[in-house]
Amino acid sequence: MGNKKTLVLGATPNPNRYAYLAANRLKAKGHSIINVGIKKGEVAGVEIEQPQQIHTDVDTVTLYVGPHNQPDLYQYILDTHPKRIIFNPGTENPELENLALKEGIETIEACTLVMLATGQY
Repeated sequence: MGNKKTLVLGATPNPNRYAYLAANRLKAKGHSIINVGIKKGEVAGVEIEQPQQIHTDVDTVTLYVGPHNQPDLYQYILDTHPKRIIFNPGTENPELENLALKEGIETIEACTLVMLATGQY
């Protein structure tokens, strides 16, 4: 499978959050990560940055931001132009999915943690 550079959107240093677990498991499985969120700190040895710098070498955006907070991130996500966006449980958003599909970005409603555990990532 190889390294799938992944942008963890909604990254947090809180070890009780799924975004934190996903960032650590992605790194443990050999994927490079970019942590993006509003919280300060680091996860899996990678600083959390604000959603400002556009990363154009991203394979996957894994979403940990609820639909009501996503509209301000639409352009950031689309400008990153990942190969795919994973809508983790609770982040499903038909509007963003349609925008992504129009840009040729694959959308998946799934759980990053389950995908990693079952070799589907």
